[in-house]
Amino acid sequence: MDVLDIIDRYYSDNEKLKEILLVHSRSVADKALSIAERHPELMLDKEFLEEAAMLHDIGIFMTDAPSIHCYGSHPYICHGYLGSELLSSLGYDRHALVCERHTGAGLSLQSIIEQNLPVPHRDMLPVTNEQIVICFADKFFSKTSLDKEKTVDRAIKSLSKYGEEGVIRFKHWCDVLL
Repeated sequence: MDVLDIIDRYYSDNEKLKEILLVHSRSVADKALSIAERHPELMLDKEFLEEAAMLHDIGIFMTDAPSIHCYGSHPYICHGYLGSELLSSLGYDRHALVCERHTGAGLSLQSIIEQNLPVPHRDMLPVTNEQIVICFADKFFSKTSLDKEKTVDRAIKSLSKYGEEGVIRFKHWCDVLL
């Protein structure tokens, strides 16, 4: 099963949401691939990078976010681990980890507990270079303004709701990846 088959499997009954997902994910994939081109020293797996970027938000349909046509029952912050479970059930374990670890600039167990977030209690921090690059690229694109790439300052402002820990991580990534 390829990436588009997976997306079609879960999004065929909601064309508006499918379009949002595809446009957003393509933007993230393109930025991730651009970073890969600029940083050959990272030796990123470009095929995996593109696939995982296209699937990183696969779980959004299970969340309650009407502004982007999501009518599920879970809080939006759950989309990462929900998508991870979905992809794992399909045998896409490596891609699943990207889903789980891309929320904010990753979520530490400590911040999950401190903020009482409705997600499993475990570290959900990007570890591999591919996970980091996709998580980083994702911060530049929202699902409500599909046609605009955020500035670094806007990305930082969006991240600040998850606490200072993620902002510090993101700023470090800016120094390394931009």
